[in-house]
Amino acid sequence: MASALTDRLSRLVKTMRGQARITESNVQDMLREVRMALLEADVALPVVRDFIARVKEHALGQEVVGSLNPGQALVGMVHKELAATMGDAGPAGSASRHVADLNLAAQPPAVILMAGLQGAGKTTTTAKLARHLITRRKKKVLTVSADVYRPAAIEQLKTVTAQAGAEWFPSTPEHKPREIALAALDHARRHFFDVLLVDTAGRLGIDEALMAEISELHAVLDPVETLFVVDAMQGQDAVNTAKAFKEALPLTGVVLTKLDGDARGGAALSVRQITGVPIKFAGISEKIDGLEVFDAERHAGRVLGMGDIVALVEEVQKGVDLGAAQKFAEKMKSGGGFDLNDFLAQITQMKKMGGLSSLMDKLPSQLTAKAAGADMNKAERDVKRMEGIICSMTALERRKPELIKASRKRRIALGAGVPVQEVNRLLNQFEQMAGMMKKMKGGGLMKMMKRMGGMGGMGGGGFPGMPR
Repeated sequence: MASALTDRLSRLVKTMRGQARITESNVQDMLREVRMALLEADVALPVVRDFIARVKEHALGQEVVGSLNPGQALVGMVHKELAATMGDAGPAGSASRHVADLNLAAQPPAVILMAGLQGAGKTTTTAKLARHLITRRKKKVLTVSADVYRPAAIEQLKTVTAQAGAEWFPSTPEHKPREIALAALDHARRHFFDVLLVDTAGRLGIDEALMAEISELHAVLDPVETLFVVDAMQGQDAVNTAKAFKEALPLTGVVLTKLDGDARGGAALSVRQITGVPIKFAGISEKIDGLEVFDAERHAGRVLGMGDIVALVEEVQKGVDLGAAQKFAEKMKSGGGFDLNDFLAQITQMKKMGGLSSLMDKLPSQLTAKAAGADMNKAERDVKRMEGIICSMTALERRKPELIKASRKRRIALGAGVPVQEVNRLLNQFEQMAGMMKKMKGGGLMKMMKRMGGMGGMGGGGFPGMPR
């Protein structure tokens, strides 16, 4: 959905330049593009109709403000409606309108019931949610698996719970889900846990036995939150699943998984509308901390190619070692020189922030237009290869790259499992970056930026696989 909608709206903004007013005609042009993009993204037809109707109602008769043209103004309206469609239905202007958090205001332990189809990522999401509650909410968390049908489910939850730093309550396929849930609840009460996460059984399809079982679990546990876990890649299938779970359970929120994959994005719009409950979390990577609170306004910005600078800043704050960054800045300022250890440190910091593709996803599309045709997977592989080459060097070679001559290059290439040409390529890129760092000393950064025309680009350097 993101790329299709962004491309279509970008073309529309260009064609509508010079028009002074939003009219019936140019609104129809834009809505046709939006409708096609949403349908291509597998958004349910009733949801598309409602969305288009709301945008049209708000757009007609609007004056174009300031320096905006009608295309830009209409994109703003689409952004606002996307956020409202995916966000919490709170009062207009309230802070909670686009972000819905968990309700843990209950006598401990607060029970959270995880529901969804098999393969949606419930078990992994349960552990990710445990990690979130431990690190962000400072809660003592217990997990339990009530999935007695899939032999590996219980062991899988045990493994990922340990990775999350939570505690796991043992269960066996010989017991009934109701007995397991009650035993876990009793254990959580006696050992003063703040939250109990219950992972339920999934199926390859919706059946009455599954719904009856999970309804019984809900009645026994009386959870404060019942979260519907849905695969973002399901598209139209997500609508049928959502309807069935909504009829069986009083859902309180949705968790979208695999949002970092090749999802066309339709599930985010469809499920929110069908269930009537907010999207509370989104799975953004396979890592145990790859779960983020869903912010509808920021997600709408990503969909429309506006990027998500707030998320980028959060990634930097979370991933960057501020002490190391300060030392690096002081070293550059004092003229200490830029060596291959520094180069490796920059690569490591970028990996901590999710890698090239994650960073590019959070930048506005106009800043990443040159990289639109780049193979990001190849670029990521090239970055890993660079890391391997540097790690094959001795400590002395990293500090003094000028020592690396033919025989050393052959040894390094052999150790990294790459041709000698790759070592030469890395050294050339390092020299370009070292040259840039040298220019940044003593006010050189401002001069360089002026020569580049403000935000013009970084010359011949950059990472492999990226446009230059």
